[in-house]
Amino acid sequence: MTEPSSYEQARAQLREIVTQLESGGQSLEEALALWERGEQLAEVCRRWLEGATARLDDAVAAHDDGAD
Repeated sequence: MTEPSSYEQARAQLREIVTQLESGGQSLEEALALWERGEQLAEVCRRWLEGATARLDDAVAAHDDGAD
């Protein structure tokens, strides 16, 4: 599977997987595959959020440096 190109895409795919897992009806192998994909998407979301946090921290630091 290809990696989503945005946080929103990854989050939407992760929500779909959670919904599928909650509804049940999959074989054990299918459920495990969904779980593994969900873990991958959660990691993608984490990286996007960490990147956004770093950008905000940089912007705040730049603003604070310019305020002196």
